[in-house]
Amino acid sequence: MVQRSLFDNTATAFALKSDSELERAYFLFKMISSQPLVRIGTAATNFALKANLPVEGLIRSTVFDHFCGGVNEEDSLPVIDKLYTKGVSSVLDYSVEGKEVEEEFDNALQKILKIIDFCDEKDAMPIVVFKPTGFGKFLLYQKKTEGVAFNEKEQEEWDRIVARFDAVCKLAKEKDVVVLIDAEESWMQDAADDLVEEMMRLYNKEKTVVYNTLQCYRWDRLEYLKELHERGKIDGFNVGMKIVRGAYMEKERERAKEKGYKSPICVNKKATDDNFDSTLIYILENLSNMSIFIGTHNEESCYLAMEFMENHNIQKNDNNVWFGQLYGMSDHISYNLATEGYNVAKYIPFGPVKDVMPYLIRRAEENTSVAGQTNRELALLKTERKRRKM
Repeated sequence: MVQRSLFDNTATAFALKSDSELERAYFLFKMISSQPLVRIGTAATNFALKANLPVEGLIRSTVFDHFCGGVNEEDSLPVIDKLYTKGVSSVLDYSVEGKEVEEEFDNALQKILKIIDFCDEKDAMPIVVFKPTGFGKFLLYQKKTEGVAFNEKEQEEWDRIVARFDAVCKLAKEKDVVVLIDAEESWMQDAADDLVEEMMRLYNKEKTVVYNTLQCYRWDRLEYLKELHERGKIDGFNVGMKIVRGAYMEKERERAKEKGYKSPICVNKKATDDNFDSTLIYILENLSNMSIFIGTHNEESCYLAMEFMENHNIQKNDNNVWFGQLYGMSDHISYNLATEGYNVAKYIPFGPVKDVMPYLIRRAEENTSVAGQTNRELALLKTERKRRKM
C-alpha cells in the first residue's frame, strides 16, 4: 500500500544536509519566496557579473552551490557520490545556454561525449542529457519546423547537427547509457521531434536508449505521443519519453498572441496537470515498448505513478520507469522515493558560474511563479529545523 504521507518525512529528505546547509537552504527559499527580492537580486547579479565585480565567490557559496554540482564534471563528483549513498543517481546537465557558433556546438558535443565516458565509469550516472539548441542554431530548427528550405550553408550546418545527435546516441548505446533530449519552444520543436525519432529508430531496437521530452502544458502532446507509439509498434522501435509540465509558458502565450495563432498551451493549471497525468498513465500502460522518465516536483503525480505501479505489479526498480527532480529542490520527493526502492535521478547542472547564471535566474523566477512550490519547500525545511532542535 502506497503511504500518502511518504513525502512528509523530512529526516530522510534532508539526511545529507548539515545544519549549516539546512540553514542556507531555508535562507535561499525565503529569499526566492519574495518576487520583488528575486527581481532586485536578478538585476543586481546581472549588473555585477557584466561589470566584472568580484561576486562569483558569493554566488558560488550561496545559490550556485545549492542548485549546481560544480564548475566542471570533476568538481561535481563529490555531490554525485554523496547522492548515490542514498540511492539517488545523477544526470549531469551542462547548463551553459545561448551559444550560436559552430565551434561552441562542437565544444558542447565533446562535453556530452566526455560525460558519457564518465557515466560508463560510474554506476551513479546512468543517464546523460542535452538540449537540441546546444548542438545547433535555434533558427535552423525553426526553419525546418516551418518547412522553409535551407540554403547550401544552412544545409551543411543542419547535417552537422544530425551528425552530433548521432555521435551522442551511438556512443550512449555502446556504453549502455540513457540519453534524454530536452524539449524547447513549440516553433522549433517539430524539427527536434523528427530528429529524435530518427535516433529512436536507429538506437531503440533492443532497449530504450534515446528519450525525447514531452512538455505536457502543450495540449497536443498526448496525441503526438500516441501517433509516435503507433509508428514504433509498426517499425519495431521503443519509445522513450521524459515527461515534464514545461518551461516556456509565458513566452509561448505571448508569441501566439502576437502572431495571432491558437496558443499551444493548456487553458489552465488543472488542464496541464490532467494532461501530464494522462500521459504518465498511457506510458505506464505500455511499458512493453515504452519507457518513461517522470520529471516532476508534483507530489500528486508521483503518488499516482506509485499507485499505478503497485496496482499493476510493476517492480519499483523496473528500468523502464525513472523519477527525476532538479538538484536543490524537492528533496522530500527524491530521497523518500529512493528509500522506497524506486529509480530516482537528480538533474545536476554544472558549468562556469557566470555561464550558468541564466539557468539559476530561471530557477529562481520559476519558484516564485509556481504556486505553493516555495511554500512547501519552506514548510519542510522549517519542520526539519525544529526536529533537529528537539
